[in-house]
Amino acid sequence: MKKKIFTRLAVWTAVILGVLGFLASISRLSATQQDGGRQQLEKALRRAAVACYAAEGIYPPDVEYLQQHYGIQIDESRYGVFYEVFAENLMPEITVVELQP
Repeated sequence: MKKKIFTRLAVWTAVILGVLGFLASISRLSATQQDGGRQQLEKALRRAAVACYAAEGIYPPDVEYLQQHYGIQIDESRYGVFYEVFAENLMPEITVVELQP
């Protein structure tokens, strides 16, 4: 009888640990995907800024210029973009942060 109880307890413990492990891995995957979206947007902004410099000889003055002329789309409810221009011939400092819901 004691062996049966021990076996059931071991099985239920394994099931609970398996479910908890599964939920933890899903959480990590979700966090990785969210960060991937932020990184993708930052890379797209940098590529568009370099394309603008190659085509026009100056870096774009602001993010709105990239949106209007280079097809950049930003989900402003999800991301904050910091775009700091030093000079027309220097690559701007571009930082994308994910906003809290």
